[in-house]
Amino acid sequence: MRGNADIQSMSDPQSAPRLKPCPICGKLAIEEFRPFCSKRCADIDLHRWLSGVYAVPVVEDEERPDDAGATDTDGDEGSGGLRRDPRRDR
Repeated sequence: MRGNADIQSMSDPQSAPRLKPCPICGKLAIEEFRPFCSKRCADIDLHRWLSGVYAVPVVEDEERPDDAGATDTDGDEGSGGLRRDPRRDR
């Protein structure tokens, strides 16, 4: 029977995905909190991202593509291209 062979291959421990160690504490990860071992370690990792401990590196170009064609529309060089409200000049 082909159906039983499929069931056996699915339950074979060698074909099951291996869980890696938790990146926070090194314990074996649990499927529910993967890649972490517990909610505590997942929360520690989240706090590190939110507090700025972790950051994705960014390489900034000297000239950004969205600034390449920008022009000063009101002719006021000192405003950095921002329009001033004429009512405020009174």
